Amino acid sequence: MHKNPWQVISSKLVYDNKWISLTEYDVINPGGGKGIYGKVHFKNRAIGIVVLDDDLNTYLVGQYRFTLDQYTWEIPEGGGSFEEDPIETAKRELLEETGIRADRWEKLLDFHLSNSVSDEYGQVFLARGLHFGEAEPEETESLAVKKIPFEEAYQMVLKGEITDSLAVAGILRTKLLLQESSII
Repeated sequence: MHKNPWQVISSKLVYDNKWISLTEYDVINPGGGKGIYGKVHFKNRAIGIVVLDDDLNTYLVGQYRFTLDQYTWEIPEGGGSFEEDPIETAKRELLEETGIRADRWEKLLDFHLSNSVSDEYGQVFLARGLHFGEAEPEETESLAVKKIPFEEAYQMVLKGEITDSLAVAGILRTKLLLQESSII
């Protein structure tokens, strides 16, 4: 219902690989001025999984994030093709990163992760009814998995110790669900 106030004069592909592309646009902005705008296009959907066992423990994944140049704790997450069912992506990523399989799945969120510079789209799921096995990380992943009370993960978000957007949004949404169901 809203008309696009941006006018694209031209565009050029600056960078492209199998995960992302970067396009630079020459534009006329909503105020009428000329300028440029860069857009990172993500070729896969971002998927996050909040894992919750019967005792209200959750499982976090620790890893060194190249882009941030720091170690982070976050929920199990990864990417999957837009052609793949997001639940199948979530199941694969959970097994790959933690060795956990889940019987019950619930979608928690759909959202855009950083819509000022990218079109990255993500979904977060809640996994329950857990079965444990061996993790199968990819070559690019050196992961640690830790089991903690869900409330501790929630406090980590509030203290700024967990900053990953999928993890923050998923943990906060799960906290609301737990409060609504009076589990905690």
